[in-house]
Amino acid sequence: MNSMTGFSALEVQYEDFSATLEIKGYNSRYLEMSITMPRYFSKYETELRRLVSDYCRRGKVEINVQIKEAAPAFAVSVNTNAAAAYIAAGERIMQEARDSSVQFESRVNLSQFMALQGVLEIEDTSICCDSKWELIKPHFVSALERFCVEREREGLHTEKNIFLHIETIENAVKEIAAYVPQIEGAIKENIKKRFEELHIDGVDDNRVLAETAILLMKYTIAEEISRLDAHMKEFRAETKRNKSPGKKLDFLSQEIAREINTIGSKSTLLEVSKLVVNMKDSLENIREQLRNIE
Repeated sequence: MNSMTGFSALEVQYEDFSATLEIKGYNSRYLEMSITMPRYFSKYETELRRLVSDYCRRGKVEINVQIKEAAPAFAVSVNTNAAAAYIAAGERIMQEARDSSVQFESRVNLSQFMALQGVLEIEDTSICCDSKWELIKPHFVSALERFCVEREREGLHTEKNIFLHIETIENAVKEIAAYVPQIEGAIKENIKKRFEELHIDGVDDNRVLAETAILLMKYTIAEEISRLDAHMKEFRAETKRNKSPGKKLDFLSQEIAREINTIGSKSTLLEVSKLVVNMKDSLENIREQLRNIE
């Protein structure tokens, strides 16, 4: 069994940049992915999703990729031709204003001048995103492997706990099965007493047998015990043959609950009722923990 919760973090350092990779896992009915990474990596999102799906089948997986450049990833230069053109245009405007006897004061703000289109030219000097991706992609695999080791470690702990409760239910089923002859004997005895209390003489034995058979069908728990035993065996078998048994085990838990409830409603023995309560408690623990199983 693998847990759906886990955490993995990895930081790698290169000459021009560093990368931090984080993977977090939570419970979810299906496989859900939430990916946060630099915009220039967006074209690799599909590839990353495929990579995650190779390792995870269920659960909500959050992936966070942060890139930190060692130095500014851009170079700034002045387009002198554009700057000269703006200055020349300003001078012409001033000259036109003087010729027209228009009086106004001109003060040039440097930040405003630098913001004029084309005055500054910015060149991206960062490593090509394709090159970055190829560098960090193997580390994604390492981070996912660590993540899966963590999920497996937690899953093994949960599995041990689940099987302790499974064993409790199995032992209770064996004890209840031992009461079946007593329960059926009590049903037969009640039938005889009913006929005796009604003072019915010369009652056909077949009539008594027929009445007994009807009540046995209604109140005996032999079939429920048989099905319950089969469900428990299937539960154990599913964990061995399926690496992601969560959904199937949850379904089997519902079937087990149905049989336990039926046994509880049919039986009138106090001993059986106590065992039913214990089984319900163990099953509730199992179902709670199965919510975290892949």
